[in-house]
Amino acid sequence: MKKVLVLLFCLFSFQIHAQFKADWASLDQRQTPAWFEDAKFGIFVHWGIYSVPAWATNSNADGFGSGYAEWYWQRLHAPNLKIHPEFVAFHEKNYGKISYQDFARDFKAELFRPDDWADIFEKAGAKYVVLTSKHHEGFTMWPSQESWNWNAVDVGPHRDLAGDLMKSVKAKNLRMGYYYSLYEWFNPVYKNDVHKYVNERMIPQMKDLVTKYQPDVLWTDGEWDHPAKTWKSEEFLAWLFNDSPVKNSIVVNDRWGNDTKGAHGSFSTSEYGHGGNDNKKLTNGFQKPWEECRGIGESFGYNRNENLANYQTGEQLVHELINIVARGGNFLLNIGPTADGRIPVIMQQRLQEIGTWLKVNGDAIYRTRKWDAAPLYDKDSKVFFTQKDKKLFAINSKWQKTFTVDNIEKPSAVKLVGFKGDVRFSYKNRTLTIIAPQVDPETIPCQFAWTYELTDALK
Repeated sequence: MKKVLVLLFCLFSFQIHAQFKADWASLDQRQTPAWFEDAKFGIFVHWGIYSVPAWATNSNADGFGSGYAEWYWQRLHAPNLKIHPEFVAFHEKNYGKISYQDFARDFKAELFRPDDWADIFEKAGAKYVVLTSKHHEGFTMWPSQESWNWNAVDVGPHRDLAGDLMKSVKAKNLRMGYYYSLYEWFNPVYKNDVHKYVNERMIPQMKDLVTKYQPDVLWTDGEWDHPAKTWKSEEFLAWLFNDSPVKNSIVVNDRWGNDTKGAHGSFSTSEYGHGGNDNKKLTNGFQKPWEECRGIGESFGYNRNENLANYQTGEQLVHELINIVARGGNFLLNIGPTADGRIPVIMQQRLQEIGTWLKVNGDAIYRTRKWDAAPLYDKDSKVFFTQKDKKLFAINSKWQKTFTVDNIEKPSAVKLVGFKGDVRFSYKNRTLTIIAPQVDPETIPCQFAWTYELTDALK
């Protein structure tokens, strides 16, 4: 017995202290820290200078970010302006000849109260938060010395926005992470000498961000111009996993080069359902942990041009969360704060609705895993499954008077989560038939979806 314990201890120690080489064959051996798959629900925050004009068209049909307000600067100078002349027309009509850089003076964040944000995130039921530390415009939300006079401390808010939010989020015992764009649209060093840019700006910035704030997530983007070798992604990740202060806890996504998506990183990413791995996702999941991200509306950054029809309802968002978790994924739902630092009320309402549902049904979401014996989900699916220990959770996205669950053991108990009464059921030939209890507005446990907990239904 002692020998077995010693062996297990050695294996555990090897995992913690393993030295990873700067190549994918070695880096891919690192296990994704369990907290990430346990968390299931996170909040994405796109906030920056683009929050000042806060405008985009209401369609992302072309796939080039036309509906993304955070792409405002790029759209003003895009080579395909014949498709999007409305960006230039809007800018000239409302702002005249001022440059995008001039918006920095109006990005003041004067109403930003990070404790209030963290409270909203906690009540929404989120377990982690990912803030844009630098988008493709190059403006950093922390005092980066590589981004002199183009960061939130030198200009605009004159405040360490990344650090302030980190403190408030971690005070709520939530995980904190940062989005970071590898490339920059109009940085002349990047355009003229990508290797100099990587060595003297990108790598130092990422190391500074990690060392200074010790994030739990590093969510990179803007990788598509070059392969991972050009970005020196393997070298950076070897440092991150071997020598950084968060080497044992941090997770990273799969956007480290135009040759890495879906192949490397702690988890794979999908965006608005078209992130590049959808075919695998629609067959009930990736081979590794994965995460779907989207905005409450069509844009990540706040878009004043959106109206109610562009926003998902609370019911739609809860159903999307259920759908994603049932297929083994995490849901990273984005909010776009205003330039003065407010979370728009409609976004607060949507987060509150999700949190109200999770307060009742969270046991069927957090720390669960997908049920491998579940039926193949499609757009018509009404029942979704998750599992934890010997419990199977059957989540009904539509109220059903009766429904069946096939290929399970006879449960020792069946209950409707949040309902105090009994639930009738029958069991025959490994098929469970559940009869919904009689409920009324006083006794129905929640809105949008209803969870049945089946105890001892799994071997």
